[in-house]
Amino acid sequence: MLLGSKKRWAIVALVVVAGLGVMLWWASRPITTYQSAAVTRGEVEATVTAIGMVQPRRYVDVGAQVSGQITRLLVTPGTQVQKGALLVEIDPSVQKATVDAGRASLAGLSAQLAEQQAQHRLAQQQWSRQQQMARDGATREEDLQIAQAQLAGAAARIEHLKAQITQTQATLKADEVRLSYTRIYAPMTGTVVAVDAREGQTLNATYQTPSILRIADLTAMTVWTDVSEADVRRVKEDMPVYFTTLGSADQDKPRRWSSQVRQILPAPSASTAPAGASTGAPVPATKAVAYTVLFDVDNLDAELMPQMTAQVVFVTARAEGALAVPLIALKSDGDSGAYVAQVLNAKHQPEPRQVRVGVRSRHQVQILEGLKEGEQVVTGQSTTDSALRWLQW
Repeated sequence: MLLGSKKRWAIVALVVVAGLGVMLWWASRPITTYQSAAVTRGEVEATVTAIGMVQPRRYVDVGAQVSGQITRLLVTPGTQVQKGALLVEIDPSVQKATVDAGRASLAGLSAQLAEQQAQHRLAQQQWSRQQQMARDGATREEDLQIAQAQLAGAAARIEHLKAQITQTQATLKADEVRLSYTRIYAPMTGTVVAVDAREGQTLNATYQTPSILRIADLTAMTVWTDVSEADVRRVKEDMPVYFTTLGSADQDKPRRWSSQVRQILPAPSASTAPAGASTGAPVPATKAVAYTVLFDVDNLDAELMPQMTAQVVFVTARAEGALAVPLIALKSDGDSGAYVAQVLNAKHQPEPRQVRVGVRSRHQVQILEGLKEGEQVVTGQSTTDSALRWLQW
């Protein structure tokens, strides 16, 4: 009887030990937790990002075409000017003296022409008298020839004076134009954005035109964008583009300006030859190459200013109201070009499903087939070991 009781206790102990072993194994089994995201509808954009600089679309550098001292500078940076407004006055003393000398020379030549025309009329009368006397046999042949030569000489001197007068008139006209250059007027309506000279400064326009100021129309701007050679083939004319400025990044909702690509310049913006090299020198292989892309934007509210940095986004493709999932939720299905998503079932376990994709952004991808709105796709997983579970208990 005692022996049978011991056997029963041994069996019970064996069962307890086996149960504890099973519990220990179950407790030590790692548990996998899945992070997921819902399949939602929204807008997916494939984009190319770049950095650009805002510049006025229309501007002009105003320079001096004559040398001299600036006597009046009537504008400062920020001044609004109308086309034809007086901007600068340069000391006209030298140019005015040249014009006065030209006018005096022209007057002298005109007086000489009048005198020579009188001599020509006298020579004409003498020639006519000699002809009449020759018919009457009352003059010598030599006197007749002398009168004819004097008439031709007077006519030639008149033509010579007329040519001198024409030349002097042309020179005087050029001198008068140079005199007018001492007063510089606005060639366009706009804003003075820079002034490079000062009142009292002496300008030397002998070899090159010195720049005095710049006028720009700030109601329309152009963004000059540098796009890397790896992305420039994805950018096309008339493609949608939008940008924000660094100043608007601190706002709760940064302002976005939208436009379309106007032009892609064919030469790389990094192709400027180094000092001392020919302009046709190739770009060094180690230097990053970028191409300039231009697009225009209205600036009627004057929010954009020259030289602002623009964070530009070119929209290469767009899908609105599309089913979308995070890009990290998809895995490539080998060489077939298809993609596979892990979809959580009712037991919160992943099941592979092949999907067909469309437009892709940096973070999201459009789903054309294979998923439904509201389904949960696996975006990551983590494993909890037994030690952590015992600590939790």
